[in-house]
This record gives sequence, C-alpha cells and structure tokens, in this order.
Amino acid sequence: MDLLSLLCSSYELLLKEQQDSSCCNPADLPRSLYRRTQRAPENSCASTLLPRLLSLFPSLARFGVMERRYTATAAEKAGGRRSSPRDVDVLTSWQPRARPGSGDFTRGRVGAALATRNARGGRSGGAGRRPGAAMQCVRRLGWALRPGPAGGGNLGARARGVSTSWSPVGAAFNVRPQGRRLDLFGERGGLFGVPELSAPEGFRVAQEAALRKSELLVARACSAPPGPQTVLIFDELSDALCRVADLADFVKLAHPEPAYREAAEEACRSVGTMVEKLNTNVELHQSLQKLLSDKKLMDSLDPETRRVAELFMFDFEISGIHLDEGKRKRAVDLNVKILDLSSKFLMGTNFPNKIERHLLPEHIRHNFARDGNHVVVDGLHAEAPDDLVREAAYKIFLYPSAGQLKCLEELLSSRDLLAKLVGYSTFSHRALQGTIAQNPETVMQFLEKLSNKLAERTAKDFEMMRRMKMKLNPQSSDLMPWDPPYYSGVIRAERYNIEPSLYCPFFSLGACMEGLNILFNKLLGISLYVEQPAKGEVWCEDVRKLAVVHESEGLLGYIYCDFFQRADKPHQDCHFTIRGGRLKEDGDYQLPVVVLMLNLPHPSRSSPTLLTPGMMENLFHEMGHAMHSMLGRTRYQHVTGTRCSTDFAEVPSILMEYFSNDYRVVNQFARHYQTGQPLPKNMVSRLCESKKVCAAADMQLQVFYATLDQIYHGQHPLRKSTTDILKETQEKVYGLPYVPHTAWQLRFSHLVGYGAKYYSYLMSRAVATMLWKECFLQDPFNRAAGERYRREMLAHGGGREPMLMIQGMLQKSPSVDDFVDALVSDLDLDFETFLLDSE
Repeated sequence: MDLLSLLCSSYELLLKEQQDSSCCNPADLPRSLYRRTQRAPENSCASTLLPRLLSLFPSLARFGVMERRYTATAAEKAGGRRSSPRDVDVLTSWQPRARPGSGDFTRGRVGAALATRNARGGRSGGAGRRPGAAMQCVRRLGWALRPGPAGGGNLGARARGVSTSWSPVGAAFNVRPQGRRLDLFGERGGLFGVPELSAPEGFRVAQEAALRKSELLVARACSAPPGPQTVLIFDELSDALCRVADLADFVKLAHPEPAYREAAEEACRSVGTMVEKLNTNVELHQSLQKLLSDKKLMDSLDPETRRVAELFMFDFEISGIHLDEGKRKRAVDLNVKILDLSSKFLMGTNFPNKIERHLLPEHIRHNFARDGNHVVVDGLHAEAPDDLVREAAYKIFLYPSAGQLKCLEELLSSRDLLAKLVGYSTFSHRALQGTIAQNPETVMQFLEKLSNKLAERTAKDFEMMRRMKMKLNPQSSDLMPWDPPYYSGVIRAERYNIEPSLYCPFFSLGACMEGLNILFNKLLGISLYVEQPAKGEVWCEDVRKLAVVHESEGLLGYIYCDFFQRADKPHQDCHFTIRGGRLKEDGDYQLPVVVLMLNLPHPSRSSPTLLTPGMMENLFHEMGHAMHSMLGRTRYQHVTGTRCSTDFAEVPSILMEYFSNDYRVVNQFARHYQTGQPLPKNMVSRLCESKKVCAAADMQLQVFYATLDQIYHGQHPLRKSTTDILKETQEKVYGLPYVPHTAWQLRFSHLVGYGAKYYSYLMSRAVATMLWKECFLQDPFNRAAGERYRREMLAHGGGREPMLMIQGMLQKSPSVDDFVDALVSDLDLDFETFLLDSE
C-alpha cells in the first residue's frame, strides 16, 4: 500500500471513529488529501478518492481554484512583482496547511486587551510550537487590506490583516478537540486573551483598572467644551466599563470553575455600583445637557452621533437625574429594589415544587424525581405521552407560591412607581421608547389585530387537537392547557413522518457549520475560519474560536463557540457580547468579540455531533445574532451590533431561520455523515410544512403572553390580582380554560428581561418574514440583496432608528396591518409540498 492509499484508509477510519490523531490535525487532512489526489496518476487508487472527497467536502472545489491561484500569485511574487488587491483577495480566501496552534500567529489577533491595545476581551500571544511546526512556518500578511465598500461604514478604519493559521471550519467541528501538548513551563494567558484573567483574582485587577480609567474620563467629560468629542468621551467611558461588565456577565453564568464565577459576580456588582453613581452624577449630566441644548451644535452632528447623545441622556433621565435631590434618591432606591426583586423573581421561576408521593397515582410517580416521601416537579413535562402525567405536572409546578406572588406584585409596582417618578404614565411607555412600536398603544393594536386574524385558524387547530386527543384517550377529550404541545407534535409526526432520527445523520455539526460558511460567503463575502486559542484563553477545551473574515476588508471579529453540554452549564441557547465594536481614536477599529452558547451532545467514538432539525435551526438563529455583532460597524460601542431596540434585535436571528429551512440552502451542506448522500428535497419540504401544523394556536399563545405582559406593565394600581388578570386574559385571548389554583405568571421568567417587551418576538418575526419574502425568497444567495441587508440594517446596530433601517431595506414604511398580514400569511401551507408528497 502506497503512502497516499494509507492516508486514504486513515481518513476513512477518522470519519467512522472520530478519534484524535497524534500525527496530524483532522481539520487539515481533507485538504492534504485533495492536493495529493490532484497529483496522483490517472486511474490510480488515489485518484478514485477525489470524487468522494468532493462529495464529503463541497468547499474543496472552491479551495482547489484558490490554491491554483495562490500558487500562481506566489510565483509572480517570487519574480519580484508587487502584490495587487487581487492577490490580497486570493490570500484572504486561502486556508493554509499549517495546523492550528503551530507557530506564532499574533497577526490578526485583537491584541493584548487592556494592557496593549485598549481592547476588552482581546487576544494575546500564540500557542507554543509542536514537533514539525518549523516545517510549516506560519506566513503572515505584511500589509493592510484595503477596505471594501460593503457595509457602508468603515469610518476610515484600517482593514485588518489576515492570519494564515486558520483551518477549515466544517472538519474542525466534526472532530474531538485535540487538546494541547503537555507544557510544564509555558505561561498561561487569560480568558479571551485578557492577561489579568489568567486567575480569578484578575477580575479585581481588571475592574479596578476600569474604575480608575472611568474617573479620568468623567473628569475629561466635565471639563471639555460641548461638541462631538463629548459623545466620544461618553462612549469611551461606557466601553471601559462594558469591557469588564460584559465579560463578567458571561463568566458568572458559564465558567465551570466556582472561583471564576464568584469573582465575575463580584465584578458585576462593583461595576454596577459605579454605573449607578455615574447615572446620578449631576456634573456629568450637565456636560451632556450643554450639548443637547445647543441646537446649532446638535444640527451639526451626524445622525449616529446625535442618536447616541440622546440615548445617553435617556439613560440619565430614567435614573431621575433631572429630578430634585429627594426624588433622585428615591429613583436610585427604586432602581436598586427593582434589581433585587428581578433577581429574586427570576430564581423563583425555576424553583421546583414538591408534593407527598401518596397524593399521586402510583403508576405515574416514576415520572418525577423523588425526595424522601415527596416527589419533585421541576417542569411541565409537556411532551409526556400520558395525559395524567402532564396534568399532574401542570397543576403541581404552577401551584402558586405566596412569596413568589408577593415578589411579582412588588416588582410590577416598583416599576410603575419609577416610571411615574421620571415622567412616564406607565412602565410600558418608558420601556417602549425608541422601539419599532414606539408606544404601548401601537403594541396593543398590533396584538388585537393579530388575535382577530388568527381566531378562525386557532379554533381549527384546537379542534384538530381535540379530535386527536379523543382518538388516543376517549375518556378525556376536553382540550386543556397542558395538551397542545403534545398533541400538536403527535399530529405533526403522523402527517409528515418527521422523526428527528431520520434527519440527524444529515446534520452533523461540521456540515451545518460548513453550511453557514457557504451561505455567508455567497451572501456577504464572509468566511469563517477556526483558530487555535492560546493557552488559558478559553474556559473549556471544547470551545472553538472562529475568525470572521471578509474577502476584502479582512478580519471582522471573533466568535467563541461554546456548543457542548457540561455540568452546571445553563440550559439555554444564547448570544453574549464580550466586546463591542467601535472606532478608536487612532483610527483603528475595535473588533467585536462574542460567545455563542448552545447545549449540543458531544461527538461519540462512532459519529460526530448530530443535530436534530430543531438544533440546526437554533444554530442558524444564534449565528444570526453573532453576524449582527460582527457586521456592525458603528462609530460607538454603545450601539454596536445587538445593542439596539428589543423588537429589532431578533430580526437578524429569525431571518436566519428562514435560510435554515430553505432547500436551496440546506442542499449546500446536508450530507449523510457516513455515505455522503444529500438530504432528499421532499424531507426538507415536509419538515418545513410540519412546522405550520397548529402554528396558529402556537402564535395565539404568544399573543396571550404578550398581552398579559402589556396589562401587567400598564395602568397601576392593577384593577385585579395578577392571577385574576391571568384567568381573564387567558380565556379571552388564548381560548383554553384557566385551571383553578394555578399561577402561570409566577413562572413567566421573561417578565424580568422582556418586561413590557414580550411582543418583540412577534414583531421581529413579522419584519423578518417581510425581509425574506421580498429580498431573499427568489434567491437566498443574492449577493446584491445581502450587501444591501448589511448596508441598510446590520451595519448600524442601534445607531439608527429601527423603522428607518426597515424602510431602507424594504423601500417602504410597513404599517401594523402589514406586520399582521406577514405573520398570518406565513401560516399558509406551501402547495409544492403536496406535489412532492404525491410523487
């Protein structure tokens, strides 16, 4: 067996067993094999591997073109020709042979954070060399890339150089992390490349440095004459604190070591105290007020600077800075009380309830955890096939707690008092300032019109579920609130045969990441590359670091992918901003850094991580948030990326769900991890249509939640108890009966983070639906539409009014009726599915 055949056999074994290799990085092996098969004699054993490689890794075809172009470019450069922008494009697209972690690749990194480049969460240093790394010397581009026009906002910032230590994204996510060579003497770096965070004690050092810098910036702001510089100083002040606070917010939730979590929690408290002081600093407020009150000066500012100045003033005013000293102290006290009540209520929403075991029928007790003579109910068990299990879980888990009820009432009352104190008639009026909706009257109009349009469809959905319940359980055919999740799932499975296990083999994590890479490349000219983190840079060895690179602008930012399950990790899929982008004083752009957190199963010895369709859609959703952060090119970090109105922030992520459900996109990457077979089109169509089964009832439930949220944050004192309001609203808006002695509102955790804004999910979906249908439905890879999407929406973060961004993209100003019609029309079945089913 020749060397190439041996490599081929080794790679086949790698695909089957996903075992670590001590001699090479599996992420680079496909490309090494590609090069060798290209050079192999025709009809040889090796040459037959080429079609198989291309079927498993479609992007290799593009790589082959790039490598040939790179070889030609290198030859010309050897002849002394100066590199051109075209060469830069080639090298940007090229993915090198050097394995991650080999050699020093500090070029393209963000820098050594607070110490060297004034960048929160930056990177420092490179990984130590491994045996053989000297033969794979890492090349670096020695020139700056020329910024391209896409994105509409480089603001004169220099483009970033490209590190050639990056490896292919798809293969890297389908193998176990390789770990590091034992290094007894190597120096440990800090989390996210922040040198101070090599140990938990570093949080105190970082926060003290941030507080000292804040004091200097406050002095500058108070002494500087009013002008654009005022807003820049305020933003730098915000950035100094956010570098610590944003990072600590993530670490306190996700770090596996208690010492780090505790240190991060303390840092959050310390920075929070500083923020409260700043929000009540009269002299600081006056320095901003001088600018805002000077009409001539304000008119001379660009729209983004003007908006950011107004947002900073809004932050002051909701803290009562404009009030007399007594009322200002009252506002501060209310803010502190609201924070404490929010934390307490949030903890209570997940607290389990207990009941004595003998009170439950014996045959269902095994469905619940046991604690002595009690059973513990920690959720609704919505997918349990036994009706009695779901009923028991619903009644026990939602049984009201007097302490939690009092906490909610105090929270709602305190929010109302604060809103009135700072000049708003209700908390909703205060919370909706600057959103798409603008005010609670518009929100209620939107919800009422949507509810009316859904009424007939919802009734049909409920009737369909009742019939299914009667078929499976004739003794109890009344549809109850614990039934819809289960019976809608049964109907879906029966009608469309969408068993997740049929889809999982086609959705390996690596394939899905490659799919995202292909989509972003075609739509936005962006590629994702895996970069080996430095020692101590990540909090768990299975965290992957992605460099986001534009074909002409270079490095745009970093995404840390914390995708896998582990003990004590929050069970939620979410996006964290670690550092926001902003234009720095030296003209350089501070690159954004984010974390995507999922809870996926680890790869096994026999297969890579396989995603269910729901997991795949969630991955696309969260990546939508990440790209919003990466592509924002605002001058100010205060409005970077997802720092925008809540009802706009979900638009990019929900839009990504549409891409994940389009066969033209899915066909680019969905391949069986063993055979390379593509996912059949009719399976994708059935999956998409199955999501429309009982979708009206699901949407009506969201309308109910949003309406309840608006009532709770509307006029106070409330005319009834929160439970009576729940009962009345549920029966009027949702249609299923209220269950006595339950209090679902006490488990409504979104009342904390989305108080008066729960409608945002529906409104964001309406906007995303319109964007998809009008801009991407005809061609999901339309580059012109992708560039316009970046230019009109993603690039601005929260630096532009959300409705102006929507108008710029849609070329019209949508009305409430347009939003409602978009949501309802999306419930209609696609005729193509029936054609496919009949084939």
